[in-house]
Amino acid sequence: MSDEEKKMTSDSSKISSSGSEQQPSQSEEAKTPSAKDHSLIVEDSPQDETNSGQSPLDQSKPENSPAQSKTEATESPQSSEQISGSQSPLPEKDQSSPLDAVHEKNNGAALSTPSGNDGEGISSGDNDSRQNDEKKVKAKPSRSKVARNPLIILGNFFLMLVIVIILAVTIPVYVGKNMFIAVGPLTEDHVVLINQGAGIREIASILEKQGLIRSADIFVYGVNYQGKARLLKAGEYAIPAHASMKTIMDILVNGKSIEHSFTVPEGLTVAQVFDRLAANDILVGELPKTFPPEGSLMADTVNFTRGTTREQIIKRLRDGQQKLIADIWAKRAPDLPLKNINEFVTLASIVEKETGIASERPQVAAVFFNRLAKNMRLQSDPTVIYGLFGGKGKPSDRPIYQSDLDKETPYNTYKINGLPPTPIANPGRDALEAVANPPKTDALYFVADGTGGHVFSNTLEEHNANVRKWRALQKNE
Repeated sequence: MSDEEKKMTSDSSKISSSGSEQQPSQSEEAKTPSAKDHSLIVEDSPQDETNSGQSPLDQSKPENSPAQSKTEATESPQSSEQISGSQSPLPEKDQSSPLDAVHEKNNGAALSTPSGNDGEGISSGDNDSRQNDEKKVKAKPSRSKVARNPLIILGNFFLMLVIVIILAVTIPVYVGKNMFIAVGPLTEDHVVLINQGAGIREIASILEKQGLIRSADIFVYGVNYQGKARLLKAGEYAIPAHASMKTIMDILVNGKSIEHSFTVPEGLTVAQVFDRLAANDILVGELPKTFPPEGSLMADTVNFTRGTTREQIIKRLRDGQQKLIADIWAKRAPDLPLKNINEFVTLASIVEKETGIASERPQVAAVFFNRLAKNMRLQSDPTVIYGLFGGKGKPSDRPIYQSDLDKETPYNTYKINGLPPTPIANPGRDALEAVANPPKTDALYFVADGTGGHVFSNTLEEHNANVRKWRALQKNE
């Protein structure tokens, strides 16, 4: 080796040694950048834009002289790899860098970093957009903080309270209305009695106990809701099968109570009418202690509802009879030989008891007027019976004897002249009208014909013949 070659070799070794000593320092500086360098990276200074495409290590690395470049070119590949490895500015994937710490401190917000040797990096525009998003997120309060606001909590509480109250009111109302109009539990027609003075609660209890409704409370609620609690009427009502609560309410409001009837047949005495009133178990109350005058009760049918008193029936019968008598008396024949209304009713009561056939009553009345006109005694068997037995009447199995006709009583028209002192029964309309306007006849007698009617005659001889026929019929029976 020549001296010149040795000298070149020696210079080359010095250069290589000098490069090896400086390189670790540069690599160390690249691995651990100073706070100042890190600050520059975060702030994205104009200097970074000017030096884009070069790393800080490339900027701080001095340019090699041609001699050094030539010497580096002659170095072994191993030395080149060691130098390249020590100069790498990028951290390993599993190592953390100061930039990662800064990134975590800013809640993961992206940071603008200068481009590396590979030309990749985050632009300044993207960083500004993300920072704006962060401000928006920070400006909007979190849902947890809103939920914990006392006003919100209080508002939610009152809202839930209102909802609960609404449900507590509307659900029962809805259910109650449906039950009020629904088909009832009654399987067949039923009669219910509502007493006078019963209130809505008592009425509802009666209906529930008798199985007409399912709930007394719902009935009370429904009736009150419709404002008809005070319109329910006492009485006896026929409730149809499956009637709803509303239907029952309407029946009680309309007051269409079941009507019963009490009939006074023509010709009954006051005492006999009282016996029938006492035997009627639908009527209530006591009978009067004293009887009204004989003949003062109307022979008619009276309709009434359960709960009606006996005195009320008597009053209606008396009022009806009084009006009837007054009306017929006002239309009497002008030449009627009667002094007053009492005689008019008395004679009508005798006619009523003599025959049960309405068509015969005018003829019977004419006979009595003809006899009175001739001063003949009336000789009426019913007057004898009333004189003997009074208003209770003759027992059905007790016949009239000849001796009965001879007994002295104020009512025995076989013994007294004219009319008895009072009526002997309650005459009906037909008898009153027959007496008020009797037909013109000459008949003075009549006797039973054996068929329920009578045979009339003008003379005593005709009458006696008719009597013999009647007695013959009785013997044959």
